[in-house]
Amino acid sequence: MGPRLQDAPAFKGYSPDEDRPLGGYVTVMSVYAALTGTFAAWFAASQRQLPDRMAPGDMALLAVATHKSARMLTKDKVTAPVRAPFTEFEEDAELPGEVSESVRGSGLRRSLGELLVCPYCLSLWIATAMAAGFLVAPRLTRQVTSVLTAVFGADLLQLAYREAAE
Repeated sequence: MGPRLQDAPAFKGYSPDEDRPLGGYVTVMSVYAALTGTFAAWFAASQRQLPDRMAPGDMALLAVATHKSARMLTKDKVTAPVRAPFTEFEEDAELPGEVSESVRGSGLRRSLGELLVCPYCLSLWIATAMAAGFLVAPRLTRQVTSVLTAVFGADLLQLAYREAAE
């Protein structure tokens, strides 16, 4: 195995008390940049017109659907098989249907684990994909984001009902 990025002189001392997979982070960021760059190049070559702005209703759908998708992918019990190669189960979380997990492994495996347990981190990837969907398949994307928004609303009602019943 070659030298690690965090061992390079410029990165020495960045995180002296904890090993951070900086090389894995660079890989993850590079994949994101490559995917978004490829989409942007394809979009430009397709001669499609970029709208001046996103409609407020679509922006609201995008925000709520991004939140719900990120929560589902990073916390739901049923999506654990996606995270399992990169994480370790700790306990059931406070919110119904959610779990707490910690990342495992090192290097790229650890970096992917950190992405997959962090709803804030994964939100950028999800929002970018959904925003691209609004550009190339707006009707389908509205349907998908509407369903995710309805599920989020149902979650809020379930939590309110539970609170009222206690």
